[in-house]
Amino acid sequence: MLTVLMILDALVALGLIASVLGQEAKSAGMGGMDGSADTVFSSKARGMDALLARVTVVLAIVFALITIIIARMTA
Repeated sequence: MLTVLMILDALVALGLIASVLGQEAKSAGMGGMDGSADTVFSSKARGMDALLARVTVVLAIVFALITIIIARMTA
């Protein structure tokens, strides 16, 4: 069971990396901290970018949950 979870965790991590890299840049680094820049939680993203933003959030949550389960099983 632990091996299956570890493989699933690695696959989710690869999917998370791909979804982050597939998104367009939305701000100029720290200059975008005034709140006017598009973020994952804003409604300004459209089309494929919006889909990738949602997929990123879902994969990050799944990755965190699986990692916590693995940590609990090995402790």
